[in-house]
Amino acid sequence: MTVSMFLILLTAFSLIVGLIVQALKKLLDSLNVSYSTNVVAVIVSAAVGIGGTAIYYVIASVPFSATNIICMVLMGVATAVGAMVGYDKVIQTIKQIVSKGGS
Repeated sequence: MTVSMFLILLTAFSLIVGLIVQALKKLLDSLNVSYSTNVVAVIVSAAVGIGGTAIYYVIASVPFSATNIICMVLMGVATAVGAMVGYDKVIQTIKQIVSKGGS
């Protein structure tokens, strides 16, 4: 996998993860289930990163080798890191700034 393809997939997966996590949060909130947003984001992003890369390999007719499987795992990790510093962290920081400023 080239670096440019890795970055293209990472960008696409980050967008997909954001949408899925927001939908899951709304679903879990409506069911009154307590959860950690970061744990949900890590699980979803790992699944999207690894699964999405596997789908890319199948579509591009790339054979599954040890190197490609390592790339799948690294994509899962990279997508998880991207999700952890994404939307929720920005909102959390804004809330913390507002609460400190109001004190």
